[in-house]
Amino acid sequence: MANGAKVRSGTFRVGGHEWRLVCYPNGNGKEYEGYMSLFLEHASHESTGDATAKAQLSILDQAWKPSYTRDIAKTRFFSSNLSWGTRGFVKHQDLDALTKKHLNLKDDGLTILCDVTVTELRTEDHVEAAATVAPPFGLPGQLWEAVWNTKGVDVQNCRSSSSDTTLLRVDDMDAEVFKAVLQFIYTDSPPMIVSASMAERLLVAADRYKLEELKLLCEDALCWHVEMSSVAVTLALAEKHNCSMLRAACIQFLSSPGNLESFMASDGFEKLRTCCPSALMELVLKKITIY
Repeated sequence: MANGAKVRSGTFRVGGHEWRLVCYPNGNGKEYEGYMSLFLEHASHESTGDATAKAQLSILDQAWKPSYTRDIAKTRFFSSNLSWGTRGFVKHQDLDALTKKHLNLKDDGLTILCDVTVTELRTEDHVEAAATVAPPFGLPGQLWEAVWNTKGVDVQNCRSSSSDTTLLRVDDMDAEVFKAVLQFIYTDSPPMIVSASMAERLLVAADRYKLEELKLLCEDALCWHVEMSSVAVTLALAEKHNCSMLRAACIQFLSSPGNLESFMASDGFEKLRTCCPSALMELVLKKITIY
């Protein structure tokens, strides 16, 4: 199939919401040609509203056992963010190797298991859920909230024997981002990114403290929010913090003849001249190629 072409699965119900898988067999975006891109899509938003969920995607072998697995970080599915996943789910060459090793193809078809966990149930599902056995009290879940909400807690002492008299001042970071960074550091679980603004602020913090995995999650989230009104700011952010994936997404968006013409007539083009000269040169070269 051509790059950008997609297929959708049938819908399935989890946590009072309808979901489906969206697969791009030859990648979603030119930079992901040669990959399979895979996303979880919230299919019932109009009738069931927003949802928060995470998922695990596994390629099954002929014995119906996972031979390759990728996680989709917990995220909020809302009106302008109905799908979430990974554009680099698996390279074609790696998939070929898996097929030879594990005999993934069954009846000439590839079987993918999608294990979805909805972390916020709809109101009508809440009573039934309340009757179930409570999960263990673990740091990635309720214990993390307990630690965060305890007055006067010294987070440093959770995993360190350092003196409780030591204070660390953190500037240029709001409480929402600070909480998300601490959650990621202390629980190894990705925070919920509810908006492009949150992703931008969290990316800056992740780059500052060299949290590369968190930085990549923020990049991927921002790639889905590249639009004409914000592309100049997003590209400047990508340049400043060395975000190659986000930079490529912005350049690809602007490389479209229609988008490029509109952008060159906007204020964003002037901003790009001063803060991102290398990106501007790349766009100029692409314009010459187009014409």
